[in-house]
Amino acid sequence: MFLLPGLVAPRTWLAFVHHLAGLLVGVVAFLVLGYGLTLGAAFLPVALAGLVLFGLTLRFADQLAAAERARFAVLLGERIPAWPATVGGRFRWLFVPRRATLTGRRTWAGVGYGLLRLPVSGVFAVAVIGLWASGLVLLTLPLYGRLLPGGGPTIAGTVLAGPFPTAGLAVAGLFLLMAAPPVTRGLAVADVALARRLLGPPDDLAARVTQLEVSRERVMDAAETERRRIERDLHDGAQQRLVALTMELGRARAKFVDDVDAARDLVDQAHAEAKAALTELRNLVRGMHPPVLTDRGLDAALSGLAALCPVPVEVQVDVPVRPRAAVEAVAYFTIAEALTNVAKHSRATHARVVVEQHGYPGTLTVVVSDDGIGGADPAGAGLSGLADRVAGVDGTLAVESPAGGPTMISAVLPCG
Repeated sequence: MFLLPGLVAPRTWLAFVHHLAGLLVGVVAFLVLGYGLTLGAAFLPVALAGLVLFGLTLRFADQLAAAERARFAVLLGERIPAWPATVGGRFRWLFVPRRATLTGRRTWAGVGYGLLRLPVSGVFAVAVIGLWASGLVLLTLPLYGRLLPGGGPTIAGTVLAGPFPTAGLAVAGLFLLMAAPPVTRGLAVADVALARRLLGPPDDLAARVTQLEVSRERVMDAAETERRRIERDLHDGAQQRLVALTMELGRARAKFVDDVDAARDLVDQAHAEAKAALTELRNLVRGMHPPVLTDRGLDAALSGLAALCPVPVEVQVDVPVRPRAAVEAVAYFTIAEALTNVAKHSRATHARVVVEQHGYPGTLTVVVSDDGIGGADPAGAGLSGLADRVAGVDGTLAVESPAGGPTMISAVLPCG
């Protein structure tokens, strides 16, 4: 009974099928890649014929890599990450490969995998089939041994007849069958390691791709949150004032006929509403992207931001070379959100903003600190939104806010 779980385990038989399928894939891949590369090299002197053959062969290698990643996922449950997409594609017209394609590690790793698939799968399949077949043949030997020529199996010219040699060979077959499932799965693990090495990007690149995928999702979430905020501010603020302005002007027009003084009062009220709506629109635009930031940079924009904060703010900016606009904007909004939190929640009497550029293009370090009560929650809506903005430019955000204070919010933004 101890043999049964390994024999009937789905993983064992999926691995067995994987080895057989790999042998078939290896035959096709070896033939196509071998002939394609050979003919491509032979026809290189003939205009672009050789390059086109190379391009078709490399396109086949790409498709083979995608199919093999799918096969490993379906049969073995192993997900092998794909290489990131190449900007501009890997081929020109008529499947002529680009120079980067001909010299890239991705290309020749895929070709090497295709050429190695046949010998590797051949060894693995022969080992697995031989192990299972030998175990079954020896284990069932007592059933048919006496029907063999000489009354038993022949080893080195000696006939092993009788119950004891037959029983010994049956026991050996049992041990081979016990070893077959783990060996089958172990060879599949080795095959996965080979595929990861040749079909997937290096570990650091795969981690980088994953990080960028997460960063993209966070940027999209932050953009959606910002869009909703703008819609809410327009609907609840400027739009309501403009509606009131329209109503006041309508009433004033009706009063002009019989009561000029009342109409004048209504026009004055409408004028006040128009100025208030204009102020709210300016504040909304400033919250989206202040013009002074584009015109004069972080130093001037942060000085204006500090002047509007009800808590005294000390600003220190040391940025010899202006970073790219996206980084500058993220730095500004990080500080703006942090100062808003200081004014609303911290009960602070003083705040400090330090912005420093290290190297060129280097990094931009932003630090906002206050002497308030602390307890800022990094998972809150405001700070998590800040983290999403910072992640959008591949930066990092750190929050230190123990109960009782002080609070320090720091961001490191790459300028390159």
